[in-house]
Amino acid sequence: MDLVVARPEGLYCPPGDFYIDPWRPVDRAVITHAHGDHARWGMGHYLASRDSEGILRSRIAADMPLQTLAYGESIEHHGVKLSFHPAGHVLGSAQVRLEYKGEVWVASGDYKVEPDGTCAPFEPVRCHTFITESTFGLPIYRWPSQAQVFREINDWWRANAAAGRASVLFCYAFGKAQRILHGLDESIGTIVVHGAVEPLNKVYREGGIYLPPTVYAGDLKKGDPRLKHAIILAPPSAGGSTWMRRFGDYADAFASGWMMLRGTRRRRGVDRGFVLSDHADWPGLLWAIEQTGAERVMVTHGSVPVLVRYLRETRGLDAQAFETEYGDEDDTTPQEAG
Repeated sequence: MDLVVARPEGLYCPPGDFYIDPWRPVDRAVITHAHGDHARWGMGHYLASRDSEGILRSRIAADMPLQTLAYGESIEHHGVKLSFHPAGHVLGSAQVRLEYKGEVWVASGDYKVEPDGTCAPFEPVRCHTFITESTFGLPIYRWPSQAQVFREINDWWRANAAAGRASVLFCYAFGKAQRILHGLDESIGTIVVHGAVEPLNKVYREGGIYLPPTVYAGDLKKGDPRLKHAIILAPPSAGGSTWMRRFGDYADAFASGWMMLRGTRRRRGVDRGFVLSDHADWPGLLWAIEQTGAERVMVTHGSVPVLVRYLRETRGLDAQAFETEYGDEDDTTPQEAG
């Protein structure tokens, strides 16, 4: 018996009678992380990592029926031993390890392998079968170092501030925004955030993650002198809206793994693109898969056929696809959510 199978409601564990990141309401849901394509409202019972509790209650419901486990802590349900292990994607993100009658499967959710200081770093988990994402599952995706990208962002902000112009940086509100905040040089000027970002900053700070002081954009009036030297973090959905008018003359940029493609940057219509993703790149995916020691790999959302074929033909693994509804992280399209 496979420990995880695809059903219309989501990825289902038959012996345990629960789902992992289901996209339709079910009685028992095991959640890898709090992005909207993996954690949805309407489940009878949620099980997730302890580090994700604040984010989940903030985004789904304060009184949601949520049970949590610390990383590495295990419970047994209908004979299936289950534990969470860091995925390095966003605060609280976890891989789910399942063990039943000597067989071990790991469902990774979304993950990245470069530590970033805002969540527990990715931890390889040995298993027989590994369920992996493939958001950036093409050989062209190879990320520059995080330190290099933060230097580029801070240099861009510094140059704009010197010219008396605001810097608007579009980024995903949960995870990406906090990662960027963690890497900003706060000596350059005021850091301003959109209303979609600030509540999540509060959860990160309460979780012990250092983020520099931020000002809620709604508290600033148009023409405030601080804006001439400020950087503003906003979700992509704010682009082109009346909300942007308060910043006067500004330069804009977009932070995403998709910025590696020049065509994507042109379509976004921004001045700059910074290549920064919360997902593993091609070398990262291959490294993570190798570290598990798995002989069987199930590939979910992203460039599924390419990764499946590569794993079969080059690595000699039993690789196949899982059809899922993952990939749309709330306020962006899949092509903008990296």
